[in-house]
Amino acid sequence: MKKTIYTNSTEETELAGEEFAKTLSKGDFVAMRGDLGVGKTAFVRGMAKYLAPKARVQSPTYLIVNEYRGNMPFYHFDMYRIDDEDSLVSTGYFDYIENGICAAEWSEKIEEFIPEDHISVTISKVPDDLNARKIEIERCEK
Repeated sequence: MKKTIYTNSTEETELAGEEFAKTLSKGDFVAMRGDLGVGKTAFVRGMAKYLAPKARVQSPTYLIVNEYRGNMPFYHFDMYRIDDEDSLVSTGYFDYIENGICAAEWSEKIEEFIPEDHISVTISKVPDDLNARKIEIERCEK
């Protein structure tokens, strides 16, 4: 099933992420896709508002993964700098994906390592509207 949401501000994108997080459970993997600056981190900030309310969410570009503690372990990956399986393994990725909820930005870089059962979230800019975003959410299963 595919769901499409349109937002008109960073705040609305965060709110969409927060509402989406209410549907998640332990072991869910969220594969985030979208160009630079479309709002992937804003969406994850919204997820964290529900999953780990006291977390201060920032893009984990240089750390690769940020861990947030709250209602359930929540792991936020940035795969932009991942170039091969060895660099993915060194992040502890395979240990994280079974122990909480994972959201991976730039998941295009690790397609072959995304769990078969996952949720794809694709964010794109809406043409002719600088602030509007289209968020497509799809649960992918075996």
